[in-house]
Amino acid sequence: MHPQRKQKLFIILFMLGGIALAVTLMLVALKENINLFYTPTQIAAGEAPVNRTIRAGGMVVEGSVSRAKDGLTVQFDVTDGKDIVTIQYEGILPDLFREGQGIVALGKLNENKVFIASEVLAKHDENYMPPEVADALEKAHNDGTQDVKSARY
Repeated sequence: MHPQRKQKLFIILFMLGGIALAVTLMLVALKENINLFYTPTQIAAGEAPVNRTIRAGGMVVEGSVSRAKDGLTVQFDVTDGKDIVTIQYEGILPDLFREGQGIVALGKLNENKVFIASEVLAKHDENYMPPEVADALEKAHNDGTQDVKSARY
């Protein structure tokens, strides 16, 4: 092989290796920072990772909101019409938070399948529902609904 051709080949291979390394590092960084959405059914089935930041959402179950007497801790249940997940949040809930409305929470699932939220987002008007929650409710409805109270695990 001609020396100039050999030098160009090494330069091209070095550049391709550098690009591959950069892409790999970028994908690893994105994988660690992505917050996937999980429905209560997926959480109940064990599909959601434990102790990793995720998003969970659904409709707040009527009568499930309980507030601690000596702090800002709130615990409530969320359903997709099929299963129920308990969410615990310490802080001030959004003004639009109500029972029977859709929410999305950001946080971590603990070993007891209780979702410890660091942030709770509520819908912003009467007609809006977060797309993930709407899809989860529709999917649960199409899979054959069951009584929400009996779905608790």
